[in-house]
Amino acid sequence: MIALIQRVSEAGVTISGLKTASINSGLLVLLGIKHGDSPNDPKLLARKTAALRIFPDDCGKMNLSVSDTGGEILVISQFTLCAETRKGNRPSFINAAPPEEAIPLYESFIAHLGTIMSASRIKTGEFGADMKVNLINDGPVTITLTSGERDT
Repeated sequence: MIALIQRVSEAGVTISGLKTASINSGLLVLLGIKHGDSPNDPKLLARKTAALRIFPDDCGKMNLSVSDTGGEILVISQFTLCAETRKGNRPSFINAAPPEEAIPLYESFIAHLGTIMSASRIKTGEFGADMKVNLINDGPVTITLTSGERDT
């Protein structure tokens, strides 16, 4: 699994012209699920995401997590994070898990976040939908996590 995490002052998602979810201060998580990701990966990545200390403390140091600050998380499925770009100029998405494999892992990631933080602080897009995502990146701070990082 790949999570592209952006610290945001606000973010939202629009589907078919309707704003379906929005958050204020918190994290926008773009989540890519690859072939071979295990059922344990969502739990590890959710725990790491919620604990990632990228918010400023009283001294201005990045020392607080989204859990510490009471922030929200917007999770958007993003199969293009799994793009293979080494050959040619057209990305291949052969590494992305098909929906029947990816949806349960996507839902598991969201559920695990909801057990770590209040579920009411977790918002989502719609898996597989054509979404318009808007955000104001705070910092900017952008971090990439993969489920291969087993130090959680």
